[in-house]
Amino acid sequence: MSARPIALTCGEPAGIGPEIALGARARLGGDLPFFLIGDPAHLPRGAAIREIADPRQARDVPAGTLPVLPHPFPAPAAPGRPDAANAAQVVAVIEHAVRLVQAGDAGAVVTGPIHKKALQDGAGFAFPGHTEYLAALAGVERVAMMLACPALRVVPATIHIALAAVPAALNRDDLAATIRLTAAGLRRDFALPAPRIAVAGLNPHAGEGGAMGREELELISPVIATLRDEGLAVSGPHAADTLFHDAARARYDAAVCMYHDQALIPIKTLDFAGGVNVTLGLPFVRTSPDHGTALDIAGQGVADPSSLVAALRLADAMIRNRGAADAG
Repeated sequence: MSARPIALTCGEPAGIGPEIALGARARLGGDLPFFLIGDPAHLPRGAAIREIADPRQARDVPAGTLPVLPHPFPAPAAPGRPDAANAAQVVAVIEHAVRLVQAGDAGAVVTGPIHKKALQDGAGFAFPGHTEYLAALAGVERVAMMLACPALRVVPATIHIALAAVPAALNRDDLAATIRLTAAGLRRDFALPAPRIAVAGLNPHAGEGGAMGREELELISPVIATLRDEGLAVSGPHAADTLFHDAARARYDAAVCMYHDQALIPIKTLDFAGGVNVTLGLPFVRTSPDHGTALDIAGQGVADPSSLVAALRLADAMIRNRGAADAG
């Protein structure tokens, strides 16, 4: 268990964030201390919460009660209906969590789901999502998004862009940087001293020798060769349609994929409820449940906290792995 409690951001208060925060606390008890940053008034009526003034107080809150570090919002939360008046404070909560972890008052940041359009409309949010915004707050140039579950880890080389834009967006420098970030994250955050990375092709059958596209020959293979020369255990390019069955997954520790759905479809098929979003390359640990705000079921008491529980547990493990790596 990490020495400092984990900061959980509320995310979009009209979504399932408040419910899954309570559900995660109920499931984890006091075994993994964390606290929610948000408006206590946005939590379901009658919920067992205790307001705290300092993150350190989270450890003293009884197991069945959710510690909440109050962050006032201007408007109430109506389940399923984001309010533009609250958008700026959703962003401010993320900033608050980052300040706490940078100051050493929190051990990691776990982010609740945000509604990107609501933030863009209500707060002029200029980022595609959490990953890019956290990189800006941390002042780092390159980060990578990993999706992780016990059965699979995947890293998309391109993220939230149209499929038609992927071939032009791929380039040697960015692909090599993504693979290096993946290797570094596997070593430091997942305690894998010699990580094995499989790289997917872009085209069907990994281009089939150029018959179905030349990106594998002209872009992906040269990057793999360069990284092998650097000493990384990188293989590929592999045909994506044979990269994710049981025997194939046993041969690598993470797969770097060329676009969003190539990476996310297999992991969400294998473990829809237990997937975790991890940002590689940040100076602090950040994880998130691998789902959205689920506005259609918000407030109904049916939201599954499994992915948030997995995100909290993985964040705790990453904190300990980083500590051991940095100490060694």
